[in-house]
Amino acid sequence: MRTVRVYNVTRRRDLATQCRVAETFWSRLKGLIGRRTLAPGEGLLIRPSRGVHMWFMRFPIDVLYVDREGHVVDVDEHLRPWRIGRPRLRAHFVVELPAGTVAATGTQPGDRIVIHEAGPQKE
Repeated sequence: MRTVRVYNVTRRRDLATQCRVAETFWSRLKGLIGRRTLAPGEGLLIRPSRGVHMWFMRFPIDVLYVDREGHVVDVDEHLRPWRIGRPRLRAHFVVELPAGTVAATGTQPGDRIVIHEAGPQKE
């Protein structure tokens, strides 16, 4: 699975420097199932997706719902295992991040997110 960097242009903050990309049916379905945790800087970008499920998950996560233009439509903070995130119809993809990332970076709806191939470059 390829890895990208997720950067919040509005806040000038990295959200994930090692974010795996799930773009196939099976990789999107599996998501983070089987993982024990997400380390700081890790994440999972699921594309296309308008919502997430937390079935069989072991830990809470933060979820960004992002539209086609890269704007955050909504966020779920500390989404716990065995829950379902309400689908956001305007979302084109989601980014799953370690719980606490949204608060630590100040990320909120309206922020612009860019996706780069993993590396040190900035917008």
